[in-house]
Amino acid sequence: MKTTIDISESLLKEAKQVARAEGITMKELFEQGLRRAIAERTKPKKPFKLRDASIFGERPNRELSWPEMQQVLYEGQGK
Repeated sequence: MKTTIDISESLLKEAKQVARAEGITMKELFEQGLRRAIAERTKPKKPFKLRDASIFGERPNRELSWPEMQQVLYEGQGK
């Protein structure tokens, strides 16, 4: 399929150099670039992983209430 695109002269010049150096056509170079750009935008995002928020390398052995957590965090800080 034929289409027309408007790109900067410097980008076109660089694309021609790359295509020539790799021994491929401009069509092949553009198709490779478009496939890569589309794949990058459509690949599944890495799921969010909550960082380890242990205190001094130790995890509490139970859920702490907010006042208990404050006490642990600010212990020895002259509260």
